[in-house]
Amino acid sequence: MASGNAQSGKEESWLLGLEQCVEGFWSGIFPTHKAVAVDSTDCGTIELKGTLTLRKRLLLLNLTDLGRDAIDDLSDVLGAKVSVELVSSTSVDPKTRKGLQSPGVKIANWSEVPDFPVEQDIKFDLTFHVAKDFGVVGAIIVHNGHPFEFLLVSFSLTLPDQSTEIHFRCNSWVYNTSNKPGRIFFSNQVYLPSQTPAGLVALRAEELNNLRGDGTGVRRVQDRIYDYAVYNDLGNPDHNPSYKRPILGGSEEFPYPRRCRTGRPPTKTVPESESPPPPGIPQWTYIPRDEAFAQYKNDDFVANTIIAGLESLTSKALMWLAAAMEIREEVNFENFEQIFKMYAPKGVIKGLENLPLRGSSNIITHPLKFIRSIFNGLEVEGDPSSMLYPLPGVVAEDEVSWSTDAEFTREFVAGLNPMVITRVTEFPLKSQMDPFQYGDPISAITAKHVNRQLPDGWNVYTALAAKKLFVVDYHDTYITYINRINAQPGVAFYASRTLLFLTSDGTLQVLAIELTLPPSAPGGAKNSRVFLPPDPDSTKNWVWELAKAHVISNDSAFHQVVNHFTRTHAVVEPIIIATNRQLSALHPINLILVPHFKNTMDINSAARQSLINAGGIIESSFTPGKYSLELGAVVYKRDWRFDEQGLPTDLVKRGMAIPDSSAKHGLQLLLEDYPYAVDGLDLWAAIETWYTDFVDIAYANDAEVVRDVELQNWWTEVRTVGHADKKDAPGWPELNSKKNLVQICVTIAWVASCHHAAVNFGQYQYAGFMPNHPTCMRRLIPEENTVDWNELQAHPKKFYFETVSSQAQAITVMTTIQILSNHAYDEEYLGQRNEANWTNDEKILTAFKKYHTNITKVDELIKGRNADKTLKNRYSPVQLEYELLRPHSEGGLTGRGVPNSVSI
Repeated sequence: MASGNAQSGKEESWLLGLEQCVEGFWSGIFPTHKAVAVDSTDCGTIELKGTLTLRKRLLLLNLTDLGRDAIDDLSDVLGAKVSVELVSSTSVDPKTRKGLQSPGVKIANWSEVPDFPVEQDIKFDLTFHVAKDFGVVGAIIVHNGHPFEFLLVSFSLTLPDQSTEIHFRCNSWVYNTSNKPGRIFFSNQVYLPSQTPAGLVALRAEELNNLRGDGTGVRRVQDRIYDYAVYNDLGNPDHNPSYKRPILGGSEEFPYPRRCRTGRPPTKTVPESESPPPPGIPQWTYIPRDEAFAQYKNDDFVANTIIAGLESLTSKALMWLAAAMEIREEVNFENFEQIFKMYAPKGVIKGLENLPLRGSSNIITHPLKFIRSIFNGLEVEGDPSSMLYPLPGVVAEDEVSWSTDAEFTREFVAGLNPMVITRVTEFPLKSQMDPFQYGDPISAITAKHVNRQLPDGWNVYTALAAKKLFVVDYHDTYITYINRINAQPGVAFYASRTLLFLTSDGTLQVLAIELTLPPSAPGGAKNSRVFLPPDPDSTKNWVWELAKAHVISNDSAFHQVVNHFTRTHAVVEPIIIATNRQLSALHPINLILVPHFKNTMDINSAARQSLINAGGIIESSFTPGKYSLELGAVVYKRDWRFDEQGLPTDLVKRGMAIPDSSAKHGLQLLLEDYPYAVDGLDLWAAIETWYTDFVDIAYANDAEVVRDVELQNWWTEVRTVGHADKKDAPGWPELNSKKNLVQICVTIAWVASCHHAAVNFGQYQYAGFMPNHPTCMRRLIPEENTVDWNELQAHPKKFYFETVSSQAQAITVMTTIQILSNHAYDEEYLGQRNEANWTNDEKILTAFKKYHTNITKVDELIKGRNADKTLKNRYSPVQLEYELLRPHSEGGLTGRGVPNSVSI
């Protein structure tokens, strides 16, 4: 529950910007921190040269920042400065028990730097004089006397002999510090807690304490506090009673990972729920400032959103706008040709990837150039009025093959959601649900159904014994919710099972689809219907096409709310919070985990406001509607275990692989041409090697792992606070060895990078063409000899388009996933570290170079596999190569690339 007085919280938030400006301005004129001048002629001192690199707060499309910078310049002229103190790691002040601190040195020429056009990185040279016995510099303390913040990009120090530089881990926003201690930044040398130099022990503890806060109050934009809250901010009952949503997390019914606490006041009508943020007030959407999009990322995200929105200004987009205004008029597509007219011609790639947003890596584009670039980028063959979507990869080469059974089955192993398919170990298929509530647990798919589809010489039991039967089973996930989902207007949902057979050429053949409706009341009979694929030579069977569409709708919802948001975005956020609260910036594990956290909290915050919130994009465009994220909590409760989030364990759990010490990576894949698994295991091995090498450098033995207080506190907090609802569940490794530490870290890295990339960056390529991935189904398949059945037979295409997503839903999803499928231009991919001087340890740098080389080799392996046309699951029939786990990519809408983090 949000804490603090609601009314005072509102007033505080609304006035925060003005308060911060005035308070910071006056404290800048009369600063409480005064730098001490040093007599450079003192023969008892030595001279150290420092270089400070910063970035002013100037964002594209936000010219008001120029006014902020002018106020900073004025305060600087009036005496409020930015200054830096050095802290010794080896010489301790006996009074403070902290490292000796040098006098502060001010930035002398801040106001002389040109503001517009502005160079992105601004460097200042500083000269320090310290006593000869000052010792080794291990930290700096930065004081900002200006009213507004700046990004401290880097700081380095040159020793007197000019042969050695000390670099510091910065890349953090520094707010006004006039009424509080300065900001602490440590050098890029890492230490286990027990190895911390004496001068840094107190600072190490102080910095962690600052990051934890006290768990009370409304968080302000300038706060650097990491704390936990449940998902009680998805609803908006004060706006509309129908927007009340259950709280996810903190209950037996709906367990869920924790999110970042904001402390916003509760809603008036539901005190347990937190008020949603009012539009345009960033203070109400708190995340720690360093977790927000970097400038490049923010510019790209804003630009992409604008582009996607402008592209939607077609006649069809009026329906999207109507949906956004809660006008639920259903306008259907009339035919496939109407959908294809929404796309630019083949070869004309639309989107951010073609926009010249910046001429070089260190110059920000002039905002007017930025706007012009957007409009130039929207032209199609010289016609600026043609604002069309990019042609999705699934129909780029062939406009028909997406609808084949071969492509339908291929996408279960090489599409957007390749982590559900499971080997069948018993037949008939059975449900684990209460039969009184949900009907006969035995599947309606019988041996007779299966045998008639199998090749000569096979039957269901020989196929079962040969490990050739697989299933995509959503029955138990959805069956408890079907009646509630279908009670919503304009939706129609089944619980589906799809049975598959592994053929001799390594592809999957669909044998049967089962669609089930539960009993209307306990004790009643369920309605299960089995649909069999038609003869390949027969005319198009629209009943079969509708059955496949219902399966894909099941798959689309599960993909988005379970395997995408819950298993990556939601699961990683509490790990980010725990890392900042318990692992010092001096800790070696902090050093290598941090790249896997970039941008995640920012995109999660945005998702809670417009994507997964009540009435948001998911609820309005996916069949489960208001039950969407609630289903994510149900699956998290039923299935989620930490140890099973790693790829090898997941494959074994699903029966897709069996342990085999003689096989590559120690696993034998039962479906050898399984692109997600084959590429993924190579990436898993490369990540595991890197973390093994690193842990061997950081820890001499298992005992050091056990004695590491910060590490043990971190892992305990991840389990008992961040995932508190699952703290007593099985699957949490005990952190008692180097081996277990490696497995924990590799699992976190895998989920944040490879798992997320596999389910995210191909969204537009596969689902940008709605018929290939309808997210919302609006009519059930009619029973034979009914009025609706006769309608279906008489006008099958019309019935089909009345069943799948409407124009409004399709355009909403297309626009959204076009944004989410884009890579930023400052993306950091596996095997990369964009931050210069992130470590000075030669052993670590050597191990990382090896890691980069291994990742590059995996990329070459994937390219080679995609060129092998005998591997039919990688390429045919739509001629879209499986590249979602190719590690590297350029920016834009590419359909490949594995960022280190859940970055979008």
